[in-house]
Amino acid sequence: MLRIALAALLGATGTAWAQTPSTGSEPALSPSKGQAYPAGPLRIVVPFAPGGSTDIMARTIAQQLTERFRQQAIVENRPGASGTIGTAFVVKSPPDGHTMLLVQSSFVSNPSLFKDLPYNQSRDITPVTNLATGPLNLTVHPSLPAKNVKQLIALAKRHPGEINYGSPGAGSISRLACSLFNQMAGIKMTHIAYKGSGAAIADMLSGEVQFYAPNLFLSLPFVRSGKLHSIGVTTPQRSPIAPELPTIAESGLPGYEVSTWFGIFVPGATPRAAVTQLNQALGAIVKSPQMQERLARDGLTPVASSPEDFAKEVARDTEKYGKVIRALGIQGQ
Repeated sequence: MLRIALAALLGATGTAWAQTPSTGSEPALSPSKGQAYPAGPLRIVVPFAPGGSTDIMARTIAQQLTERFRQQAIVENRPGASGTIGTAFVVKSPPDGHTMLLVQSSFVSNPSLFKDLPYNQSRDITPVTNLATGPLNLTVHPSLPAKNVKQLIALAKRHPGEINYGSPGAGSISRLACSLFNQMAGIKMTHIAYKGSGAAIADMLSGEVQFYAPNLFLSLPFVRSGKLHSIGVTTPQRSPIAPELPTIAESGLPGYEVSTWFGIFVPGATPRAAVTQLNQALGAIVKSPQMQERLARDGLTPVASSPEDFAKEVARDTEKYGKVIRALGIQGQ
């Protein structure tokens, strides 16, 4: 049971301090009543293993928060159960704005994937801001005789179930992007599950699977070298880092849209004042020239949304991907 796994794993953690030298003039790190927010160290929980895109984003943000607030910010990795281990830890943390959760958009699929979550995701965790968003890249192996959306749909209709697509997890945004493509196109491809994106992309490159939705930035070298072929990006607009690639919507599947985002959450009972201050600080960080340049290199667009706008986006994506999960009977592991 997921609840038992969460209890067993909740104590496991890996922690890394943001590497900012002390000036000797920082405020005391122990919070006390009457101090302005933040009153002590900040912690960003990443519910995935170190080294991934979410972890890298968290360490960049932690560095910036340390410099801005003159309070040390740390990144703490608590992986497991599709991100629910780390989320449960944050939910149970003091609701003072000092403990945050940084996740990608696949986070919204957990209420549909798991029926025994030890928290209510819409109530017990509060959206702070969408930091940045970007597209996935729907790719096919060059051996597949389909070089655009219409050709792929036609091929899949002639050979139902014979085209394989890979993903790094049941509720991953890659799985949901491919499943939504299947659903909207009225086709059937066969899903092959992997334990991570590395194994999935390796089998995609070898031709073991023929369809995959990797991150645009990471997949571009393979596309431009001819090892993979892109049929389009998943966002409504073309990407500035690959303007030659069409969108899926403009290429033959109107209305198709999948965006991957990086968002910050805090425990549900966090005071509004702390949420507002954190939102403003993160907005200033995301809008800084240094951060915008960093995001652009990774094919991401800065967002820095308000808590209200982000909450609406989370609710919309939760319903959107929940329909896909329920229609296909996808279950979390």
